[in-house]
Amino acid sequence: MGVEAETLHGAVEALAGSLQPHVATAFFVFSACTVALAVLLAVVRLRPPWWCDCAVCEAYLTGSWAGEFDNLCDWYAHLLRSSPAQTVHLHVLRNVLTANPVTVDHVLRARFDNYPKGAPFSAILADFLGRGIFNVDGDSWLFQRKLAAAELASPALRAFAARVVSSELRCRLIPLLHSASREGNGKVLDLQDVFRRFAFDCICKISFGLDPGCLELSMPVSTLVEAFDTASNLSARRATVPMQIIWRLKRLLNVGDEKKLRDAVRLVDALAAEVIRQRRKLGGAASGSDLLSRFMGSIDDDKYLRDIVVSFMLAGRDTIASALTAFFLLLSDHPEVAAAIRDEVNRVTGDGNRPIAATFEKLKDMHYVHAALYESMRLFPPVQFDSKFAAGDDTLTDGTVVAKGTRVTYHAYAMGRMESVWGPDCAEFRPDRWLRDGRFVPESPYRYPVFQAGVRVCVGKELALMEMKAVIVAVVRSFDIEAIARSSRRPKFAPGLTAPFAGGLPVRVRRRRARVSGHNPPI
Repeated sequence: MGVEAETLHGAVEALAGSLQPHVATAFFVFSACTVALAVLLAVVRLRPPWWCDCAVCEAYLTGSWAGEFDNLCDWYAHLLRSSPAQTVHLHVLRNVLTANPVTVDHVLRARFDNYPKGAPFSAILADFLGRGIFNVDGDSWLFQRKLAAAELASPALRAFAARVVSSELRCRLIPLLHSASREGNGKVLDLQDVFRRFAFDCICKISFGLDPGCLELSMPVSTLVEAFDTASNLSARRATVPMQIIWRLKRLLNVGDEKKLRDAVRLVDALAAEVIRQRRKLGGAASGSDLLSRFMGSIDDDKYLRDIVVSFMLAGRDTIASALTAFFLLLSDHPEVAAAIRDEVNRVTGDGNRPIAATFEKLKDMHYVHAALYESMRLFPPVQFDSKFAAGDDTLTDGTVVAKGTRVTYHAYAMGRMESVWGPDCAEFRPDRWLRDGRFVPESPYRYPVFQAGVRVCVGKELALMEMKAVIVAVVRSFDIEAIARSSRRPKFAPGLTAPFAGGLPVRVRRRRARVSGHNPPI
């Protein structure tokens, strides 16, 4: 009996061994069929998406729009200009796009409660931005906004930020450009990379009280900073997929872009954790004028602090770098604007050669500089579009019916190119359009939603304008910047949550002579 039992046991083990690959295969097939069924049910539930055969959806799905346009945003602008209501429905994305200021007012102000960021948008950016201010609604958003608004409005923080920007200009950016201008006909620099490093150094000092020293060009860009860019780009790419289940499935299987995103977010988490650790090491909430120290006084959840850190990095580096890069590309094509800026700086400061710190006090009197910056962002907004999701059924002011769950996008880039909004010269870079009797006069934020509008208007707007105007004045009065093989007429953008130029912005830098003494202007 013992022998028979052992024989039987061996036979069972052999049979089990032979069946194991088949069982695994059957399990895999069953899982694949389950996933396929889920995809099919999602497709059926979301009709019309995949089989919408309208011309706009077909052009989007096939990519045929790229035969005529360099950028998706330019194709959208073309569609919106061609629409009598300045509104287009892209069915395959369940996305209503608009460039109509009245509709923007409706979404951002009149029906604000019906158009939150929404769960679909939050899901797209959740891995990267978490519960940061740009990715939440309700009480979480209101708490962060109130705290940030109160701190950013404080004279102490504004003075601290001005000192940081002045120091970065005087000790790093201007010397770097001066050094580049000394090399032959001018060393070729990627100005976009320079501004991203500059803005990253500034935001880390202002927001976290830490100095990463990125503007030292001899230092390679940190792997962690590169991971931040990767996470931003891949998160933005999720929004271009017709159905969320596609990227969700890839994330579940950890393949393709989703695997790269997960790896990048892991490094971003490490960066944010190190920022928080260093801040605590330096004293945390008990010491420091930076924003993170102030947030630490109200928040003891490190994951929540991580999300706030990442949001500040995104807002303080990417948007400012994009805006400054576009500004100097336009300036390279319009030297008359650079000359007008220098004339104003000379007039306001007395001779244009005052030290940077002293010039800061005069920025508010430089109306032409302010107008030129606004005009640049009209044509090249740092964030080209922003989306909300309808919490309930609605009808837009132009008659467009919006079903619950539909994504509604106002397209600031397209709005800057609408004759119906800005007149027949809308494509021209003309700072004078913002001036009345030599003074800057703002337009309605619903015509110019570069900083959003209504309740969610950007709380860091004044700080960002100060930093950008300070850079413009300091650079333009001392250097000529010539873009190489780049034109503002045919820009090419890279994917991302902001609007970086593909391939950067290679420029040649030349030092200007002082007007009076013949010596180089002081820094």
